[in-house]
Amino acid sequence: MIGASLSGVTFISVPGWVESQGMAYMQMVLGYVIGYAVVSYLLLPLYYKHQHSSIYGYLGDRFGVLGQKSGAWLFLLSRWVGASLRLFLVAEVLQVLMFGPMGIPFPATVVIIIALIWLYTHQGGIKTVVYTDVLQTVAMLLAIVLSVVWVGNHLPIEGSLLSYVIEQPESQWFYWDLNAGNYFWKQFLAGMFVTIAMTGLDQDMMQKNLTCRSLPEAQRNVMTLSAVLVLVNFVVMSLGVLMLRYAEINGLGERGDAMFGAVVMSPDMPLALGLVFVIGLVAAAFSSADSALTSLTTSFSVDVLNVEAMEPHQAQRARRKAHIAVSLAVFCLIIAVRPFADASIINTLFKAAGYTYGPLLGMFALGMFTRRVIQQEWVMPMVAVASPLLTFGLKQWIEAQSSYVFSFELLLLNGLLTFIMLWASSRNRA
Repeated sequence: MIGASLSGVTFISVPGWVESQGMAYMQMVLGYVIGYAVVSYLLLPLYYKHQHSSIYGYLGDRFGVLGQKSGAWLFLLSRWVGASLRLFLVAEVLQVLMFGPMGIPFPATVVIIIALIWLYTHQGGIKTVVYTDVLQTVAMLLAIVLSVVWVGNHLPIEGSLLSYVIEQPESQWFYWDLNAGNYFWKQFLAGMFVTIAMTGLDQDMMQKNLTCRSLPEAQRNVMTLSAVLVLVNFVVMSLGVLMLRYAEINGLGERGDAMFGAVVMSPDMPLALGLVFVIGLVAAAFSSADSALTSLTTSFSVDVLNVEAMEPHQAQRARRKAHIAVSLAVFCLIIAVRPFADASIINTLFKAAGYTYGPLLGMFALGMFTRRVIQQEWVMPMVAVASPLLTFGLKQWIEAQSSYVFSFELLLLNGLLTFIMLWASSRNRA
């Protein structure tokens, strides 16, 4: 769970975000804790009760086949974009550090990474993903800790490392300007609902918890994760502060996501630690991408192809084809997104999530907190498409008419619009 939550985006993009945003991201991390409590005590009991291999089976029970398919397609779109952006970031850094100097073109680098992930997820499924994620996450966390120690030892620090980090101007956590994108309550509530949507309503994250032996065990797993993520994200942001000071002192001009590679390639960096950096990066990429490919394959197979209704040999063949198709789709999006990549991918990732996960939030909210039923099944996919478009239009209009700047609260607006439109298209259960 830690490996899937952090990924290469946390490893590279969060430290690179520090210069422009300070530690404002910690406001979201604190919101994560409340969000994980909602996932643990509201959503997990629902999933264990319904006992579906895909969590969108609940939408099928509640709203019919098109409800399930709408949820599945939203997840497929969300995870396709998310997994591709995460892998793109890692492939870009590996291209600079390793494959580029060897004369290997960027598309070949992406093919190598995806092929390796495809091979071991195809062979072992979710069980292999869980075991390999443990090893990969240990490697990633070790790389983060060693990086903090090494960079800290190459800075003119008097006193403790923690005190030095806290004293830096970028170490501010809380921001209270209502019109700013990093205003506390916007970030805190966004963190809470991002967690509910991107973890609790996400097949990738939930399939790991559904392999636990019991509901209480799964709940302990989620709440332990929430505590660990606060500590790990603080350490990662501290690494960002230290890297920024190191880059300034040593005249390194790269910022944002590029700062990570610049520090790794600096002349002072020992080869052994540089290798640890790369191993941690690869581990971060694989620990999130492998489970994403597996969950995308599961959701497409179960929710879209309905393999559970097929003969065993037909279902196995369909899953294989789905696995290949998902891998190809991720490759294509990585290649397509490269010319338009943001300097800090994590910002792009959360904005994209606001548009793709918002309708899922509204659908599950209507199903769980009301007794209303959809009168016409086709309404679900129509609303799933209309809500993100309306959200985008409202964002543009409000920002043009005022000084308010939308940030990750787009997820809340999108979810609310979905809920209202579905409410208006439904009736109370008889």
